[in-house]
Amino acid sequence: MAHSPALGPTTTRWFESTYAQALSKHAERKARFETASGIVLDPVYQPVPEPDDFAQRVGAPGEPPFTRGVQPTMYRGRFWTMRQYAGFATARESNLRYRALLEQGQAGLSVAFDLPTQIGYDPDHVLANGEVGRVGVSIAHLGDMETLLDQIPLDKVSISMTINSTAIVLLSMLVAVAKQRGVDPALLRGTVQNDMFKEFVARGTQRLPVRPSLRIVVDLIEYATGNLPRFNPISISGYHIREAGSTAVEEVAFTLADAVGYVEAAKARGLDVDAFARRLSFFFNAHNHLFEEVAKFRAARRMWERIMRERFGAKDPRSRTLRFHTQTAGSTLQARQVDVNVVRVTLQALAAVLGGTQSLHTNSRDEALSLPSEEAAVLALRTQQTIAHESGVADVIDPLGGSPYVEALTDDIETRATDLMEQIDGLGGTLAAIEAGFPQRAIEASAYAAQRRIDTAEDVVVGVNRFEAEDDMTEPTFQLNPEAERQAVERIRAVRDARDGEAAARALADLEAACASDGNLFEPVLAAVEARSTIGEIVQVMENRWGTFQAPRADAGAGA
Repeated sequence: MAHSPALGPTTTRWFESTYAQALSKHAERKARFETASGIVLDPVYQPVPEPDDFAQRVGAPGEPPFTRGVQPTMYRGRFWTMRQYAGFATARESNLRYRALLEQGQAGLSVAFDLPTQIGYDPDHVLANGEVGRVGVSIAHLGDMETLLDQIPLDKVSISMTINSTAIVLLSMLVAVAKQRGVDPALLRGTVQNDMFKEFVARGTQRLPVRPSLRIVVDLIEYATGNLPRFNPISISGYHIREAGSTAVEEVAFTLADAVGYVEAAKARGLDVDAFARRLSFFFNAHNHLFEEVAKFRAARRMWERIMRERFGAKDPRSRTLRFHTQTAGSTLQARQVDVNVVRVTLQALAAVLGGTQSLHTNSRDEALSLPSEEAAVLALRTQQTIAHESGVADVIDPLGGSPYVEALTDDIETRATDLMEQIDGLGGTLAAIEAGFPQRAIEASAYAAQRRIDTAEDVVVGVNRFEAEDDMTEPTFQLNPEAERQAVERIRAVRDARDGEAAARALADLEAACASDGNLFEPVLAAVEARSTIGEIVQVMENRWGTFQAPRADAGAGA
């Protein structure tokens, strides 16, 4: 590959070594990248002359500290995974939506679950009343998962599941379906969120107390490390932290602090950091300030490389790479002038791509009104496809790298996020900080300040506090099947009646014994799933053992 001769030593060496080795294994998407005017584009650009600290602070693509991306060729090699988040009502209806999106060019599934599934209640539980199928698909037993994945090639399609408190149950169901179909579970690709710290800090679907929740997170990491080598057993999520009102700096700091807590817990279990860390994945928000978001992603990669190398002694470079999925910011979507949401989502998606994401979900224009319509979901996917194929931003690696503005923002975010992480360490670490309510209070304060700026129009939100439309009308939205909840209740009662009741009872008793031991819970949960135990029955066994989460008092840790 010919390249501009005016390059510093970092990029010259990269061309001759890392980049050349990558090309010898996998060709790029095109033999030649050029603009519409015929200007040939180099794979990467850097400031000339090269700053003295450029190699250490910024580096080159696919090399530590990974500021410029985790792959040597990035999107010149292949585009990010376009993974649209969907799930509603019944497993059958969601399955049809997934198959339609795959036919439209989506590369992976991203499953949204309803609240009863997320917390671990069966559809006929009193606390599930009115919530079944509302904000995602209802999956209460193995039969539901079989239907959800009908005609989905499990050895070819990557499957992401946004599930936390019940992650071990849902992943067990996925493994059980693969075994039924004769698919080796070792071939499964995808991610399960399994990030409980974030639930306690920002989201709220926790059911068990913090410490047993952490045990189950590590159980899943341990099992996947030994049995599911292509599956990410955790997606450490800054997305929901940002949705709860944090700043970009807090999103980075609290997400990486959570990740540190998980690595510490896995190492305490006896796991080798280089055996499991390469399968850790992250999930970030893409918000409105394009340049701050790009810098945020770059800073997070650099910080994580340093943390894994200096704090945990990770030797394998893959153990030090921060690979992440991005979703555009749901909290920025507005119910007024919903077409403007397409513009917001486009800018946010562009920030994610310029920041080097590995996969991306673009929100639909109508999500401030209801679950997205199929038409809006396809338009959201088309937004990604247009950025990939028509904008040219994927033709050069880290195209904003070297910009004085972007590099300064990257440095500032890293410095401020590092300071916040040091405060968490001073409180005794992530677990102690969460139990004291420290990140919760910080996010609440930031959310309040942001809302005040909107209320006073200091921050302009188009169509809300400026540029309102007098004839603004909301349009018809996606409607759930009103019979979905009743049908889900009937199905789960039929499952209980038809299964081998003694086998289910034995499996639940075995799970109860496992909860009382120090053993890994994945196999006992898998056995219960295969015996047709329901999600509510499985989680109730755990609650019987450990009780439920009690939030810290408002004054707890007030002096922290």
